[in-house]
Amino acid sequence: MLPLVLLFINSSGNSVAGSKQKSPESQTGTLQKMIVADGSVTMDLDLNRLNGISSVAARPATLHFAAAANSFFPILVFNVLLRGPEPGSIALVPQGQAIPALPAPVAASLKQLVVEKLPSDAAFDLAVRDSNTGFTFFNIEGHQYDYDGKAQLLSITGGRLLVSKEFAESLGRPSDAGAVAGEISIGATMQPVEITQLDENGDVKSAILPALNQPGVGTVPGPDVIIGELIGLVQSETGSVGGRVGLALGTDACNKGTIDVDWFALPSNDHPFIPQNVYRRSGGADNTQRFEQIGQSWGKHAFTAASSNTCGFGCNGIGGSHLGSGCSDAYGAGLNGSQTGIGSRAWVNPFTGNFVGSTANNHTGHVHDVTSHRILVDVNDLNTTLNIGATYFAEAQYVVPHEYTWCQSHPGQCNMYNNASYRQYSVTGINQPFSFTSAGPSVREQPAIMAWTGATVNQIEPDPGNDGIWF
Repeated sequence: MLPLVLLFINSSGNSVAGSKQKSPESQTGTLQKMIVADGSVTMDLDLNRLNGISSVAARPATLHFAAAANSFFPILVFNVLLRGPEPGSIALVPQGQAIPALPAPVAASLKQLVVEKLPSDAAFDLAVRDSNTGFTFFNIEGHQYDYDGKAQLLSITGGRLLVSKEFAESLGRPSDAGAVAGEISIGATMQPVEITQLDENGDVKSAILPALNQPGVGTVPGPDVIIGELIGLVQSETGSVGGRVGLALGTDACNKGTIDVDWFALPSNDHPFIPQNVYRRSGGADNTQRFEQIGQSWGKHAFTAASSNTCGFGCNGIGGSHLGSGCSDAYGAGLNGSQTGIGSRAWVNPFTGNFVGSTANNHTGHVHDVTSHRILVDVNDLNTTLNIGATYFAEAQYVVPHEYTWCQSHPGQCNMYNNASYRQYSVTGINQPFSFTSAGPSVREQPAIMAWTGATVNQIEPDPGNDGIWF
C-alpha cells in the first residue's frame, strides 16, 4: 500500500502541491505511475562560461532535444494531482544543427545524454549525464515541477545548470565547479504504466498495467505534414469567365512525424487547410529573368485521412480523424477543386492555421461558375504562342493547426516550415481548355520560388516563433 502524501519536497527545495488535495483521512482514488511518452528538452547555455571566458558578455546558445519515447522517468499521480517523481531518466535525442563551440566532452556525449532523477539522499534532485559512462556534466537546481492532469503534461522549468565537479576538473578548471552554465526546461507528455485503485483505507482494490504507446514510424519528433507528391494539374471545367480559367491541383500529404496529426473535419478547425498556386518563369535569353505568380486558389479543408504509404515512411495504420505517423492521404485535383469543399484564405491565419470552423466554408449568398474559388489564371498567361519558352510550376501548401499547437508545448518540435512542395508542368493549348503534363518530379518541402534559377533566393524570418518566413 502506498500512503497518500500531500506535499512533496525534493532535494532542491522544489515543491509539488495542489490547492484542492483530499484530506489524509480520505485515501480513496486512483494512483498512477506514469512515464514519458514523448516530449522536448531545451538547454540554454552560456558558451563563454563553458569555455572559461569570463571577461566578455555571455555567448548564448540553445540545444534542443526530443525526449525519447517511453523514457523511464516515473512520476506518481494521485487523483490527477502530482505527488512527485521517482528515480529514473529521460533519454535525449538531439535536434537541429550541432554547435561548434561546445566543449569537446559535451559534443562527444551529445547523442547519449540523459536527464536523471537522482535518489532522495543525493545532493541534487536532477543531473545531466552521459548514459554510457555515467559522467555528470551538470547538476540541476532551482527547478519547479508542474503537472497538467487533463493533458497528462509534465513541465519542469527554471532549472539552473551547474557545472559538476568532475566536468570542471575535466576542463582543467576545478574552480568552475558549481558555476551556473545555463538553464534547462522540460515538457513531456506522460503515459501510465501502472494504475491502482485504492479504497477509503488506502488498500488496493484493483491494479492494471496498461500497454505502452508505441513510438510512431515517422522520423521527425512531433506532427510533421509534408506534400509527398503533387498528383495532377487540371482545368476543372471547360469554359472561362472574364478571360480566366479555373485550375485545380491534386496533393498527396505524408506525415513524417512520430505523432498522429489531427484531421478533424469541419466544423472543427483542427485540420489542414490546403491553398494552391501557379507560377510562370520567363523572360531574358534563357527565360529565367522573371518569376511571376499567375494564379491562386482558395483552400481545401481536409477531412477523413487515409492510411496509405506514399512516402515510404512505414504507415502505422491510423486514419480517419488523424493522419497516422508515416501515413499518407491523397486528394485528387477533382476533390481539391470541388467548390463546396474549399474556403477563403481570408479566414485562415497562415502561420498558426487558426480559423473559425463554423464559418470557414460558407458558400451562402453567391453562385458558383466554372472558375469560382479554383486557381484563377488568365488565359493569355497560359497561351503557349504568347509565352514561348516559358516554364510553369504548380505549388500547394498544407497549413496545419496541430503543428503550431504542438510547437507551443514542445518548443524543439516546430515543424511548420516545410509544408509547401512544387512541381514543373508543361502546358498544351492556345485557348481553353488547357491540358497539363508533369515535366519533373515533385520537389518536396520547398516553395516554388526555389525554381527561380535566374535569381538568388534569400529566406527571411522577421519574427521567429511568432510568424512565418518569406523569400
